[in-house]
Amino acid sequence: MATSVNWATRVVDLAIRPASRAPMQCVAASDASVGGSLAGDHGSNRHRGITLLASGAWQDACDDLGAELPWHARRANVLLEIDSLSALIGRRLRLGELLLHIHRETTPCGRMDEVLPGLCRALCDDCRGGVCGEILRGGTLRVGDIVTLEARS
Repeated sequence: MATSVNWATRVVDLAIRPASRAPMQCVAASDASVGGSLAGDHGSNRHRGITLLASGAWQDACDDLGAELPWHARRANVLLEIDSLSALIGRRLRLGELLLHIHRETTPCGRMDEVLPGLCRALCDDCRGGVCGEILRGGTLRVGDIVTLEARS
């Protein structure tokens, strides 16, 4: 079994999309299933079961646009207290009870420009739009959970 390396952060907030184009709903906790998504989240698939956003990267994008936007305007599931997520692609993370494999950067869509013109472009640099991954071990994810990086095996 892999052990975690000396790196940790925490879950700042959680949100789900109950339906296509529905407003995001912040939640204190959510169950997550292996190969699935957070309970009540709409439209995920196995490789994009959960989406993560870095608080620092989100703030940088907002600063570039001179805007104050709630993090869930990005329509990601989990806000982490970290500057960037780019180094996590291809790695495994423990989020509280969950184990994730981070597959790739999420590609910001044109819907972001419906939130604020220029937001899509502002999210394209250095994984500012977040990353997505597959849930390898399910459980309950909670705001405040510690997030650790698994050592490469």
